[in-house]
Amino acid sequence: MLIHPWDAPRDDTEWQRWLAEHDFGQLAVNGLPGEPPHVQPLHFAYDAGRGEVVTHLARPNPLWPALEAHPDVLLSVVDDYVFVPGPWQAAPDVPPEHGTPTSFYAAVQLRCRAHVVDDPAEKAALLNRQVDHFQPRGGSARAAADEAPYGRMLVGIRGLRLEVTDVRAKFKYANHRPAEVRGRIAAGLEARGGPGDSRARDHLLRRQEA
Repeated sequence: MLIHPWDAPRDDTEWQRWLAEHDFGQLAVNGLPGEPPHVQPLHFAYDAGRGEVVTHLARPNPLWPALEAHPDVLLSVVDDYVFVPGPWQAAPDVPPEHGTPTSFYAAVQLRCRAHVVDDPAEKAALLNRQVDHFQPRGGSARAAADEAPYGRMLVGIRGLRLEVTDVRAKFKYANHRPAEVRGRIAAGLEARGGPGDSRARDHLLRRQEA
């Protein structure tokens, strides 16, 4: 992923806060020789304090042999994306039709070392960490090995701890454009009001103020 200096996060806090609210991504695993990579959509819980991601997948998932052979993986998360029409991006001294269309988006890529979790008690603890993230108000029974209602289901899944070894993050929201152009883009996003426009506008204005 190309990251220009003006698209880079201000600090680790910026991407960590964003990732805490964006907990669905794609896990990319190198394929076995002669096979393409595996790309698995999944929910996950990122733990900044431990520097790891926890998730789980069904035992029949075809990616397990490839992951065990190549445990260095990439978790990619992309959201808050919009298409920006060319006229919105035109420099102040050129005709609107000469502006360049582009995409805005936020992206975080976590390079990780995968650790497979098969011990029933450890899997139960991992699942409880995920539920605590997604259901902070509770409402579901706790998972525990050999205990109802989920104990008997643990055999059907394998847990994953993804130890984060490197992070690449990007917030592509015209931070290098003149103030007049950024203002025009912000006004265009507000007026259009399409999917993602509000969040993209928030990013543009937030990074402009920073």
